[in-house]
Amino acid sequence: MLHDLSQWFAFLWSGWTSAWPTQLLPLIWIAWLISWDMASFWSGRTEKHVMIWDSRAYLVPIIAGAILLMPWTAQILGEKPLWHLSNGGTYVFAGLTLAGTSFTWWARIYLGRFWSNAITRKEGHQVIDTGPYGLVRHPIYTGLIGAILATGAAVATVTALLGALLITFGLWQKARMEEGFLTTELGADAYGRYCRRVPMLVPYLPHR
Repeated sequence: MLHDLSQWFAFLWSGWTSAWPTQLLPLIWIAWLISWDMASFWSGRTEKHVMIWDSRAYLVPIIAGAILLMPWTAQILGEKPLWHLSNGGTYVFAGLTLAGTSFTWWARIYLGRFWSNAITRKEGHQVIDTGPYGLVRHPIYTGLIGAILATGAAVATVTALLGALLITFGLWQKARMEEGFLTTELGADAYGRYCRRVPMLVPYLPHR
């Protein structure tokens, strides 16, 4: 039994997590996921939200991309990386991943009790346009996209790269849906002015 458990653990900690410094990538994501989930209680009361069925436009690509990005997918398929990074290159991409996840935390702390995992209107909801929200309208998605693309590039398998692109597409879709929802809920005047002043996902790009 213990031998079976050790084999199962070895499988879970294999694939693109098999050697240092590549192990930094899952460690960063595990720390982010645990801390992100633990902070879920820090959110205000929801007054209105987008129906789950309507959320499938972004949930499907995000879930599919997450499955493809998992290291076990590449291991099961017997994939090899398209390129091999030096230790220095891996540290660079791990640093970019950490920077992206840190950016999401800056945005979440700044958003405070208005944060939600779904597209919602919170009690007392208003437009936040300072801090990271003065750089982009959806800094949590921006940070996630940057971190996920850096991870996909570091892993460098076809499935990891495709997964990273699918998650990016899903987050872009979610941002677009959220914009329509918030424009309706917070008012076209208030949210429209914000949209005209601040880019959606990439800082310093022309605004819509």
